[in-house]
Amino acid sequence: ARLIDYANAPIFGIDVHGAVTEWNQMAARLSGYSREDVMGKSLVKEFIMAEYKASVKNVLDNALNGREIANFEFPLFTKQGTRVEILLNATARRDASGAI
Repeated sequence: ARLIDYANAPIFGIDVHGAVTEWNQMAARLSGYSREDVMGKSLVKEFIMAEYKASVKNVLDNALNGREIANFEFPLFTKQGTRVEILLNATARRDASGAI
């Protein structure tokens, strides 16, 4: 958990319902949203620009179904209203038995 929190890349996680379950320090720094701002909230509904909601949801749904996606780029507006480009690599987190 410490490795993820202090990584030099933004890392976030969602559950099968799309709610944020992980938000590291770099994600907070780039977005302006603290861990407390995002935890338990819908990533797509609340933090993704309207014109990218469907495509980001599709990428995340694919990852949740075991189909990994690399190098998907989309813009995110920060809490301060500035635009940052995010390069997303979406993978499913599996437990010891391989379940997502």
